Amino acid sequence: MKKGLMICISLLMMVGLVACNDDTEGMKKVGIIQYAQHPALDAAHDGFLEALKDEGFEEGKNITFDDQNAQGEGSNAETIADKLVNDGNDLIYAIATPSAIAAAQKTSEIPIVISAVTNPEDSKLVKSNKKPGGNVTGVSDLTPVADQIDLLLKLAPEVKSVAVMYTNAERNSELQFEIAKKALEAKGVKVEAATVSESNQVQQVAESLVGKIDAIYVPTDNMVSESIANVVSVTNEHNMPTVVGEIAMVEKGALATYGINYYDIGYLAGKQAAKILRGEAEPKDMPIEYSAEDKLEMGFNETTAKKLGITIPEELLKNAKIVK
Repeated sequence: MKKGLMICISLLMMVGLVACNDDTEGMKKVGIIQYAQHPALDAAHDGFLEALKDEGFEEGKNITFDDQNAQGEGSNAETIADKLVNDGNDLIYAIATPSAIAAAQKTSEIPIVISAVTNPEDSKLVKSNKKPGGNVTGVSDLTPVADQIDLLLKLAPEVKSVAVMYTNAERNSELQFEIAKKALEAKGVKVEAATVSESNQVQQVAESLVGKIDAIYVPTDNMVSESIANVVSVTNEHNMPTVVGEIAMVEKGALATYGINYYDIGYLAGKQAAKILRGEAEPKDMPIEYSAEDKLEMGFNETTAKKLGITIPEELLKNAKIVK
C-alpha cells in the first residue's frame, strides 16, 4: 500500500515537473533598455507593453520583462545591453538612439525592436529603412519638422531669426536641424545652430541667445527635451516663442508643437515584437514603420501663449491639445 502510494506521488511529481518545464519553455524573455526617464520615452515604453498585452502576452504567464533605464548615460546603456544579451533574452526593446546603438553593437542574433530613433538607416542600425536586412527593426520618431516650422511662423509671423537647440552628438538631432534649416531659409528666416554637449549647458546656451534671435525651435532631442524647463524659463521671460518636437515639452512650458504621439510609436513597436515572438516575422524583413498622419497631434500651452501675447488661430485650436 505504502509502495503504491509512493509510486503515485512520484508520478505526480514527475508530471508537475514536466508541466513546469513546459511553462518555462513557453515563457518569452524580453529585455527593455530605455535611455532616459522622460515623458516621451516613458510613453513609448508604456505603449510597447500595452500592445504586447493586447496581443496576448501576459507578464508572469507567458512573458517576463527585464526593464532597465540608462538614466541618460551612454556607459549605462552599454552595460545594460551587455546584461540583456548575456541573460539570453528572446527579444530586446531599445528606446532612443543611444540605447538602440548599444544593443545593436552587442548582438547580431537576438531580435531588437527600436523606437524613438529618427532615422535607423542613417544611424547604421539597419541596411535600409525599407528592408532592414539584420536583427533590428522598429518604429521611427521622425516628426514633421517643416510643418513645425510653419506652425512657429504662423504663431509669430514677425520672427526673423530662429535658433535650433540640439545636442551636437545626436545624429538624429542633426538631421532634424538640417530639415529645419532648409525650411527656415526657404522662408527667408535666419537660422542659428545652438548646440550643447552636456545637460548643464542647456540653460546657459538658452541665455546666450537672448537679444540675438527671435524664437527657438527644439527638435526631438533627448538631452534638450529633458531640460526643456530650463529653456522655457529663459525664453518665456524674454518673449521668445519656443516651438518643439513633441507634446511633453509643451506640458513643461514650451509654446506649441505638431508632432508624433510617443505612446503610439511604442504601441506599433509592440505589435512588431509580438509578430517576432510568435515566429511570424523576422526583423530583417520588417520595414521601419512611421506614425500615421492621423496620429499626429497639435498642442499649445495656453499659459505660455498668454504670457507671450500670442493669439492662437481658431482653426488650429479645433483638434488641438490645450495645456493650461
